[in-house]
Amino acid sequence: MTLASFAFLLQAAPPRSAVDLLLGGTLPTMVVLFTLLVFSVASWWLIFYKWRQFRAVRRLGDEFLAQMERAQRLEDAYKAILSLSESPYGRVFRQGVNFFSELRPGALRQGAPPSPGLSLTQLEALRLVLEKSESEERDDLAQGLTWLAVIGTVSPLLGLLGTVIGIMNTFFGIMAAGSTNISAVAPGIAEALITTVAGLFVAIPAVLAYNYFVGRLNLVAGELEGFSAEFIGTLAREGKL
Repeated sequence: MTLASFAFLLQAAPPRSAVDLLLGGTLPTMVVLFTLLVFSVASWWLIFYKWRQFRAVRRLGDEFLAQMERAQRLEDAYKAILSLSESPYGRVFRQGVNFFSELRPGALRQGAPPSPGLSLTQLEALRLVLEKSESEERDDLAQGLTWLAVIGTVSPLLGLLGTVIGIMNTFFGIMAAGSTNISAVAPGIAEALITTVAGLFVAIPAVLAYNYFVGRLNLVAGELEGFSAEFIGTLAREGKL
């Protein structure tokens, strides 16, 4: 057997693993797989980034609530919060305190004389300021989740597209060769199905992470809403409304 005939046999040898299918894949299959690889890298980067972000928010939130529980008065809580790191809870609290201080200058100073309460219009304005701050914090924490949803939705469809194109090419090859031998058809179908597997492999972690982070986001948003209501209640309890 000559070297040329031996090389031909190696080239014509049927693939024995998924790696062989990938290395000998057609151009559409390689394009789909490369796109899914990019989606996978982006997805795992977002998952790691959002996990660290929500973990930090949870830790800062615990520190914030601990300081609030130790404070006897709103003024004491404000001074204690200033020493903490930036967090959604602290920013919402400062927004409320700063707006109230603009409406009633000096009312939060220690030993300040009693001041007239807020009117209904001013109270509603304070509530709107708190809601706006909550919305901004929620939007900031939600950044990146849309891309996880897109990757989780598009990846299976992209994998299915690669599979359909691969099967079509297989049938075209069958018609061109005039042979329906299973050994000739199986490699092409197996190659086509790889894109579906890859699409699911990319989509499943993205969908799981998206739902997990949405749950964490709703938890933080609910805590911020509850804190805003408690903030207004504290003002009323201390006679500042």
